[in-house]
Amino acid sequence: MNTPIKRLRRSEASEYLKEVHGIERTPGTLSKLAVTGGGPRFQHAGRIPLYPTDELDIWAESILSPLKTSTTERGSHAAK
Repeated sequence: MNTPIKRLRRSEASEYLKEVHGIERTPGTLSKLAVTGGGPRFQHAGRIPLYPTDELDIWAESILSPLKTSTTERGSHAAK
């Protein structure tokens, strides 16, 4: 049996990103990113945008830098 995909509304997605990944993005920012691009992938149920948690996880990992031991270490940040 397949595990159902958990999908979150914008306010819940914002809370999820903060609680699970420590990334603070307001629902308004997620809304703007949905228009301009660069945010997590989402789906629509009618007019309601829904964010699958696995897509939120993928997006969060894509914007985090590699682990560092010093602020002087160079390393590219995945998202600019």
